[in-house]
Amino acid sequence: MLFPLVWMVSSSLKPLAQINLFPPRWIPTEQIKVEVDGEVYPLYEVELDGETRQLLMVDKVKRTGVFAQPGDISQTMEVDVRQAEPVERVRFRWDNYVEAMTTVPFHRYAINTAIVVFGSMAGMLISTTLVAYGFSRFRAPGLNILFLILLSTTMLPSQVMLIPTYILFSKLGWIDTLKPLIIPSFFGGAYDVFLLRQYFMTIPLELDDAARIDGCGVMGIFFRILLPLAKPAIATLAIFHFMWAYNNFFGPLIYLQHQRNFTIALGLQSFNAFRAARYDLLMAASLVTVLPCILLFFFAQRIFIQGIVITGVKG
Repeated sequence: MLFPLVWMVSSSLKPLAQINLFPPRWIPTEQIKVEVDGEVYPLYEVELDGETRQLLMVDKVKRTGVFAQPGDISQTMEVDVRQAEPVERVRFRWDNYVEAMTTVPFHRYAINTAIVVFGSMAGMLISTTLVAYGFSRFRAPGLNILFLILLSTTMLPSQVMLIPTYILFSKLGWIDTLKPLIIPSFFGGAYDVFLLRQYFMTIPLELDDAARIDGCGVMGIFFRILLPLAKPAIATLAIFHFMWAYNNFFGPLIYLQHQRNFTIALGLQSFNAFRAARYDLLMAASLVTVLPCILLFFFAQRIFIQGIVITGVKG
């Protein structure tokens, strides 16, 4: 699982020439060069007369290299380059990240992505918690049928709704804006409602009755009883939605046209298209892109794995 991430980190710090080497070099290096009389020459270790010397390559003709002492390049010797090994040192190319972030307006992509992720997350949590609360706590004729109809929408492929949805957003004037990526989340999703409704149903109804005796109304029970006890489930939904909205590529590809409105997922693809041969920069941009997801799981894992909390009822 960690191998692709380690490879991404290693490649993002390498010069382009070392990325496709086989066997691969995990630690980035560069050849040491020495400046003599205003000229820069690469340094090699050469086997001569049974001993290893560090010499400068001042010229090369096919497989024959012309080498000289670092202190005196006037006296040269010809050696087969297959007997010479370049002298290298470890060097991490941090400027790959600077170049990758400045080649495209990455800061604009990050701002757009934050607007989409947190805006749609707010809409999803507001709508999902209210709908799940109604399905889990209220009783009315046909409520289960409505819930089955809601669940049946998950079997409808998104591609079937693509053209009607695009026409709707086009008539509203929302094409090439972030609205099609945010506003639909305020109408809830069947999968999220199902997960949260099932969690709400595990919380005993006796807690609702006790709250009513103490004077709580419908919304008071929702805000003071269910939401505090459902923090693990709500945090799980928030993490799932963050991952989905952050990595969503299809939606921005369909609705966004100008680069100023691109999200990170779409911007990374455009970066790949314009700089297809610069794999070092692509790995640097990809690592920066995946970093928020890694940090999210690192800091939210305690909430994410928290078990069901049921208090106030015994026996």
